[in-house]
Amino acid sequence: MASPQLKNHLRSQRKRSALSQDELAFLLGAQGGAKVCRYERFSRAPSLETALAYEMIFQKPARDLFPGLYREVERKVTGRATALRYSMGRRETERQTARKLEVLGAIIKQVNQKNDE
Repeated sequence: MASPQLKNHLRSQRKRSALSQDELAFLLGAQGGAKVCRYERFSRAPSLETALAYEMIFQKPARDLFPGLYREVERKVTGRATALRYSMGRRETERQTARKLEVLGAIIKQVNQKNDE
């Protein structure tokens, strides 16, 4: 049985870096450690700027720092790509539509290959 995926790895990364919540908040440009605590508990989702700051501070891609969120976004985008591809596949294929179908197929294929691993 697969173990449940953590929403994020922020606390463990902060501990590895020996940073306090207040010190990390300072690096993120936040007012105090309470905001870092909310990010670590995932009671608050970070902005794109904050996620990129975490990536820079911990030298890890945001998708590795926020794996649960990444999987959730990936599932939603794949579902929408599948629906869009299906609706476009019923139209007459013209050059632009063919390119769009190719891009959508690549999105779906990438996720399916990753899930097969």
